[in-house]
Amino acid sequence: MRTVDGMESCRIGTVDLRYVAHGSGTPVVVLHGAGVDHREPEACFDPILERYAGVRRIYPDLPGMGQTSVPDSMRSADDVLDVLLGLVDEVAGPGPLVVMGHSAGGYFAQAVAARRPTHVVGLALVCPLLATTHDVPLHRPVVAGDLGDDEFRSYFVLQTPEMLARYQRFVAPGAAIADLEAMGRVGERWELTPAPRDSAYAGPTLLVAGRRDSTVGCAATVELLDEYPAATLAVLENAGHALPHEQPEMLAALVEDWLARCGLGR
Repeated sequence: MRTVDGMESCRIGTVDLRYVAHGSGTPVVVLHGAGVDHREPEACFDPILERYAGVRRIYPDLPGMGQTSVPDSMRSADDVLDVLLGLVDEVAGPGPLVVMGHSAGGYFAQAVAARRPTHVVGLALVCPLLATTHDVPLHRPVVAGDLGDDEFRSYFVLQTPEMLARYQRFVAPGAAIADLEAMGRVGERWELTPAPRDSAYAGPTLLVAGRRDSTVGCAATVELLDEYPAATLAVLENAGHALPHEQPEMLAALVEDWLARCGLGR
């Protein structure tokens, strides 16, 4: 691992994976959604995680986003997952690991836990993209205003000056530099190969969905409750796909309870 342009970097196969890390101790890897970069989850989750001593918070830029480029050989979500598994093996080794994901990051976090069930001591999925997504509602803002651009208004259901400022600072910059061609190429084979059925994750799990999420909905997340025997499920009203921005206090309480179940104390 080395530092490049203010970010840490590790070589996983042909990919130079960039990430930001804070603290030391048990690794907590937080994966962002499609079309943004590490700045969004760092802004939403690090105010919670930084309160915990003995954890190393790791926010990678997924391939094709932020500062992580995509080689021509990368053609599918399985290829992306291989890179992420290489990262967690590199940063955690044989030791314990906590994995969190928002949106598409949740899809990959779920797969990491399924393939490393003895190493992952905690899994959190926030508004996760899932192969079984269904019954996605129409976009219905709670607070609608003549603010921002179409991307902001289609993402946030709380369209306030505060939320616009967060979008402009933590979401839009990553979206502006995303490699759309590479993302499109990988997206043509976006469904992951299912993990072996005997690898179901049984550790402490947190499932959080927004009732007004018009990107992935909440129905498929609710159905995950039957797959995870140690899961807490919360569906938050007045929240959409931007739930980590829109409901930070509720999310913090849920994450803190989950981290305690993971054995991580302040």
